[in-house]
Amino acid sequence: MKRPELDRPVLLDVQGITRLYGPGKGCEELDLRLHAGEVLGIVGESGSGKSTLLRVLAGLEAPDAGRVVYHRAADDALDLYAIGEARRRALLRLEWGLVHQNPRDGLRMGVSAGANVGERLMALGQRHYGQLRAAGQDWMTQVELDPARIDDAPRTFSGGMQQRLQIARTLVTRPRLVFMDEPTGGLDVSVQARLLDMLRTLVRQLGLSVVLVTHDLAVARLLAHRLLVMRRGRVVEAGLTDQILDDPQHAYTQLLVSSVLTP
Repeated sequence: MKRPELDRPVLLDVQGITRLYGPGKGCEELDLRLHAGEVLGIVGESGSGKSTLLRVLAGLEAPDAGRVVYHRAADDALDLYAIGEARRRALLRLEWGLVHQNPRDGLRMGVSAGANVGERLMALGQRHYGQLRAAGQDWMTQVELDPARIDDAPRTFSGGMQQRLQIARTLVTRPRLVFMDEPTGGLDVSVQARLLDMLRTLVRQLGLSVVLVTHDLAVARLLAHRLLVMRRGRVVEAGLTDQILDDPQHAYTQLLVSSVLTP
């Protein structure tokens, strides 16, 4: 993917984030900026701290030190961990979105597919049943699910279908910022490929700003404009996705790339 113009407004400004669980566990003294319309990939092996960083950025886990500043507008900046838990939860519900690796963590399994999508719209004040149902059917179509199954419970769907439904539930409100945690993890290769094509299309069409965590460099190459490579809680390399994956400079990044390319 081409790099967006970095003269676009900064949406997320992260300064000196540290969240540690013990020696070498968590993330430490991290800085980053996410611009509007940009997909920022965070890659690294298991235990590198990338999921911890995502949880801090999404307002789910307070850092031990540092700041996460969300720029709602040019003159409206929120220090995420100074505004209180209620306002953080409201942001995640009304302005942001989160796609979990396990779709069961992002869906209500006991209600219908349509209700899962409609609930996000209801949080924004929509109450008209016909409009909610129409939006549910439209979004099921967009994520390549059969809209005739709008009244079926997610537990009757396959894992790949549940992930598509979770994505529909997340994107129906057109959030300004989306966090994705291993969105293709645990799926068959053929299912992953279709899901990635769909995600790439939706990100482009909606102009989404995304923080993407993945251990899969192929996923990062397809979706991310820029990459942060993490090891033992720190960023060891950062830059444009293609540049890092085609010409890695740090020894750890070289090892990651070679491990993917070597049979």
